[in-house]
Formats: sequence, structure tokens, C-alpha cells
Amino acid sequence: MRDVKQRLGRGYARFATNVAVRFPRLWPLVRPLVRKQFDVLAPVWDSMRSPDAFAPVVAALATLDGPVETALDVGTGTGSAALLIAERFPEARVVGVDIAPEMVERAKEKAGGSQNISFEHGDASALPYVDASFDLVTAANMIPFFDELARVVRRGGSLVLAFSLGPQTPIYVPGDRIRKELAARGFTDFAEIEAGRGSAFVARKR
Repeated sequence: MRDVKQRLGRGYARFATNVAVRFPRLWPLVRPLVRKQFDVLAPVWDSMRSPDAFAPVVAALATLDGPVETALDVGTGTGSAALLIAERFPEARVVGVDIAPEMVERAKEKAGGSQNISFEHGDASALPYVDASFDLVTAANMIPFFDELARVVRRGGSLVLAFSLGPQTPIYVPGDRIRKELAARGFTDFAEIEAGRGSAFVARKR
């Protein structure tokens, strides 16, 4: 029964991703179940991650020179990618945002008393930040709401989209689709990176 539930969960995550990317206006219809799904998974989420789950994030961050003063991790979950950003850029102010309140609480626990990192509840389709707020924005295993991602990255800033299992990741968007969407929104200097069992896509905002 557990395996059946996991397959159904992964299937719904892929369905929700396809809906949100192709028809963003339909996101409110699938959002409630996505939020509930990740709230339920929050207590066991880290135990479900493989040791190399965030290898694509690490590899992508290693290609960035900075400076990075402000960074945002969208769909942060329990905060793993946000903590990697803080490690890579210790002088940066890092914010992690997630739609699932239980995930946010777990992320706060993991961060402990870190002064340069914070976690907030929010919807990636309508991020609670002003335009051009961040030097770096990441989204690991997260539905990319391209308009919002482009809105909050400053000119000259970087965007990293990472998928732990490449095309097998339940939440996944092919590189050609990412390139097309980002190019239309003023991004350039595209790079695709493979690491661990996954992949990452890096771009710079003109």
C-alpha cells in the first residue's frame, strides 16, 4: 500500500508540474493537493532523499562566481538547497520559501540559529518579494513559475533549476522548454550540468 501511495504521489506531482508549466492559470486548481501532499511528507522528507539528491545544486553553485549578497530558494522544502547556498556564499542573506507550512517548520529546525538564513511560507506563483530582489534564485525539484522567477532575479543575477533524478524526477521540466521560457524573459548564458543522478540548468538575467 505504501508503494502504491508513493507512485500515486509521484504521478500527481508530475501532473501538477505539467499543468502549472503549460497552463499557469490552472495552478489554483491543483495547488491545495500539492500543499497537502508535501505537508504530509515533511516529517519523513529528508529520509526519502538519496545522498546525491542535491549534487546538481552543488555542481551548479560551483559554477557561479558571485558576488551573491541575496539569494532565494523557491520550493525550499526542508531547506537543504538553501543551506547549501549559505555554505557556498557565507556572506549572503538567504531566504527559503515553500508552500507547505510543515516543510517550512522543518527547515527552520535544520537551520538552527543561523543568522544569515530564514524560511518563509509562500506560493511560488506569487512570490512575496519586490522585483529584482535577489542576486541568485534556485529551485530544486520545484515547479518553475517562469514569470515569477524572472521577476525576482536582478539584472546580472543567476537562476539555477535542479532536478535530482533528471527526467525521472517527479517534478521535472526538459531543458529545451526551460531554455525557451527563460530566453523569452531576458535570460542568457545557459548551461546544463549533470551531477550525481540528476541535472541542473543555469542561466543569467540580462
